[in-house]
Amino acid sequence: MTSTTGIRGRLSWTPVLGAPDWVLAGAAVALSGVGLVLVWSATRLEQDRSLLLRQAGSVAVGLALMWLVSRCDLRMLRAYVPVAYVLAVALLVVVLTPLGVRVNGAHSWIPLIAGVRLQPSEVAKVALALAFAVPLGELREGEHRPGFGGVLLALVLAAVPVGLILLQPDLGTMLVFCAMVLGALLVSGAPKRWLLALVVAGAAAGAAAWRFGLVRPYQLRRLLVLADPGADPAGAGYTAAQARIAIGSGGLLGKGLFHGEQTAGHFVPEQHTDFVFTVAGEELGFLGALAILALICVLLWRGLAIGLRSGSPYGTAVAGAVVCWLAFQTFVNVGMTVGLVPVIGVPLPFVSYGGSATVAGLVAVGLLQAIHRTGRA
Repeated sequence: MTSTTGIRGRLSWTPVLGAPDWVLAGAAVALSGVGLVLVWSATRLEQDRSLLLRQAGSVAVGLALMWLVSRCDLRMLRAYVPVAYVLAVALLVVVLTPLGVRVNGAHSWIPLIAGVRLQPSEVAKVALALAFAVPLGELREGEHRPGFGGVLLALVLAAVPVGLILLQPDLGTMLVFCAMVLGALLVSGAPKRWLLALVVAGAAAGAAAWRFGLVRPYQLRRLLVLADPGADPAGAGYTAAQARIAIGSGGLLGKGLFHGEQTAGHFVPEQHTDFVFTVAGEELGFLGALAILALICVLLWRGLAIGLRSGSPYGTAVAGAVVCWLAFQTFVNVGMTVGLVPVIGVPLPFVSYGGSATVAGLVAVGLLQAIHRTGRA
């Protein structure tokens, strides 16, 4: 008979109690290192090392916070959830004011100092993973899964940041949040009919947006290009077409690091951020790109194993949200580069340039380590 216990047995590897999960940490560090190399390859011909240095600084800060969070007791993290949630929501409100700036059509950034900008939606991902799991982890005596009240409260907590992100508007990040919500509900054992109802409601909302003309013209063009890759190759389809050319030109082994013509010629827009995977495809080839995906899969496997093994419903829900966050973002990012999904602008976790995203991703790994080390909350 297949059971959750059986799944846990297949996924679990039990290190020394209280010790870090070195496989998880190693995968995160390796991906961050690969990201630095690819970012440098994509920007080195600009004779400006500032982007590389900023990304290296973000990785350093992220690793320090990952270690700090991993040393925290899960109960302590849970106690600070209200503060983290209110701070994240406040930042999402601030970014919609004149203090925020618009980049690539989305009002998603708050300028800080020396050209550094904060993306509040990345802070909100960490806060939502922690906050959404609280009502799902508050099980009454004798309960084995969250009840209707807990699920409803969790959805209300998620609706606030999701609504604010839609106002930016940032469709890609909104979809990541939805994936986090579904992931946390799934691993928490919420009834499948509720999950199905949420999926149906989401599909109905998308159909209604299409029917009443709420889909923006540029979003519509991207969908049309996905259906017909040859449409508008010099306009809406340019980025997707150049991304496929870059990846395809790498072949099995690639052209060699720093020897990609597409990368050197900057044919792919935003190649150091949302389309950094094209650098890997061209210069490292199919095998190199596959190695990056393998590292991400190892990280996701460890995160899922930690969540399933956790003795705390709260820890399980947090781990489920984090794993679905990273998994969905990886799928969408890689899917954009190979023409499986429309271009919606999400970074490749740990690899793409971006301080806020890099730090948030490494903090998320720290949360998984905290769940692994303390177990219960």
